[in-house]
Amino acid sequence: MADGDIKPTKIRCDACPVLCYIADGRSGACDRYANHGGDLVRLDPLTIVEMSDTLVPFLPSGAPDSDEPAPSDWDGDIVQGARPFVTAIGAGTTYPDYKPAPFIVSQQVDDVDMVTVVTEGIFSYCGVKVKIDTDRHIGEERDVVRVKGEPIGHVMTSEYGSRMLSLGGVEHLTGGSKAEGRVTCDALLRLCNRDAVEMVIGDNHPVTVVVQAGKPPIIDGEEEKLMRVGCGSAAIGMFAKQWHGHVDEVVVVDDHITGVLSEHEAGKQLGIAPTGIRIKGRRSTPGRYFQVAQPGKGWGGTDIEDPLTILGPFKPDVARPGLTLLMVSTTGEQYGYFMLDDDLVPQPAPIPARLKASADLIAENCEPSVCSVLFMGGAGGSLRAGVTENPVRLTRSVREALAHVTCGGAQTYLWPGGGITVMVDVLDMPSGAFGYVPTPALVAPIEFTMRLSDYGALGGYMDRVQRVEEVDMRTARRVPPAKGQPDPANRAHYRWPRE
Repeated sequence: MADGDIKPTKIRCDACPVLCYIADGRSGACDRYANHGGDLVRLDPLTIVEMSDTLVPFLPSGAPDSDEPAPSDWDGDIVQGARPFVTAIGAGTTYPDYKPAPFIVSQQVDDVDMVTVVTEGIFSYCGVKVKIDTDRHIGEERDVVRVKGEPIGHVMTSEYGSRMLSLGGVEHLTGGSKAEGRVTCDALLRLCNRDAVEMVIGDNHPVTVVVQAGKPPIIDGEEEKLMRVGCGSAAIGMFAKQWHGHVDEVVVVDDHITGVLSEHEAGKQLGIAPTGIRIKGRRSTPGRYFQVAQPGKGWGGTDIEDPLTILGPFKPDVARPGLTLLMVSTTGEQYGYFMLDDDLVPQPAPIPARLKASADLIAENCEPSVCSVLFMGGAGGSLRAGVTENPVRLTRSVREALAHVTCGGAQTYLWPGGGITVMVDVLDMPSGAFGYVPTPALVAPIEFTMRLSDYGALGGYMDRVQRVEEVDMRTARRVPPAKGQPDPANRAHYRWPRE
């Protein structure tokens, strides 16, 4: 080192409990803060949601020939309006707890002074709910979900046409081994930032599933295509008229509720005669059967590839040779046409065009199979303390609808009960909205918007309020609000070498 040269010193980052010491030109462990010539700088840009001026107006209620004036059109947007919305993405955090939020921005909307308090919350109490639209069996309820061998969540109650996963949470982030917490945090971060994550579900009969928000699931290497139109019973009710007069019997195979046309109320009302069919399984109400087979990746979410295996012998006093039978899955992807021989045994036969069209109609009415990822987190005391010196007042303001909560400008669902527990679809948020700290915890944007007068009443930091014109937006990232639109900005572009 030459005479007079001064060795650059490290600076300490206090944006999270890790408290990294960062050398000049390097970033901390989270890749979010860096040492730039001795200054601690945020690497990701402050993100602005650019609202559109184009509105879809509500239709006026007055009759066209009425003298009564029609009410003014309303676009349904109570918070953002046609204005730039400063999000918390790239804003920074409130750690340690006594710090006010990084940006408290005011602007006038329809002659009302509004304020938006933005901060990137450090969420240890957070996770994701994953909705996978598929009939395929991916595990039993309560089966463990693993990534890289570490448990990160479990299978929860299935919903109509969808399998559901609950991933993350404080027990996995902090309650297990160091490896479990690290893998869980990484998986949550990638899911929330719309990246693909491969996971293995179950231990006895493991299933590999690749999940990515807005994309079809890949189950054991096979990309799913369709979400079922309904259960077997619902399909009977929906399509009975398509089959009436063209086939004697129809069975819609389903893991949960298999439907039988001749026994179903829809078949009764259409005057379809009994066929003497017998279904293996537990009969519920007429035309509806449970547990016809084990769950799997075959017909209708069962483990069968040959639909005839769910049939018992036809009743000889009712059935007749030549009776026709259509068997179809809940997505219309599998179908078979059969005719009873002289021994009343179903034999494969070429499917008539009219019935093939009905199977295609079922498939046409199925929505695409897709994965949905919803971030869920609880806003803790430290986050709320960045908004007001009296955090419980913020909670009450949210409950009383005086304060509106968004995440990266996206609408959130606020869970009832105590605290501020929110859930948001990650596809409604700009890309790269989430970060992490290696405590481990996720970093997620959260904004509170309210009247300026209400903010003052709840004990807000009025001396830190900036007019929107005063915020330096020269390097800000501007994104559209539309769901799923591609975002040209890339988080990696803003990252420095990691310390």
